[in-house]
Amino acid sequence: MENEMELKLADKGVKPTAMRLLVMDVLSKQEAAISLSELENSFAKADRITLYRTLKTFETHNLIHRIDDGTGALKYALCIDGCECHLKDLHVHFHCTKCQRTYCLADNTIPFVDLPEKFTTQEINMVIKGLCQKCSS
Repeated sequence: MENEMELKLADKGVKPTAMRLLVMDVLSKQEAAISLSELENSFAKADRITLYRTLKTFETHNLIHRIDDGTGALKYALCIDGCECHLKDLHVHFHCTKCQRTYCLADNTIPFVDLPEKFTTQEINMVIKGLCQKCSS
């Protein structure tokens, strides 16, 4: 698994340091997006600044994407293979109002919005809120 993560980092032009590999490992085991605080709690000793810089590096190199789910804390999730974080790669997210988890719905792309003349899209975020499968049972 570590070799796979090293290759993934190298393919995106990111040097596979020990911390970056550890962060990739934690992110790859998540079923929902996580915040910087949640990531920090995954490590016994971790420098918050180093973790933040690692996330920013991953985001810059299209390894992860950032999600603003309206909770006040940005969440992060691994990009699927082939994602370049272009508008065509953007997908819908689901935020559970009970357990506060945010899920990527990668099979549901954000619909195209035809903007008025001279309007330019810089960012799109679509979050559906409700109860996840675990909480609605």
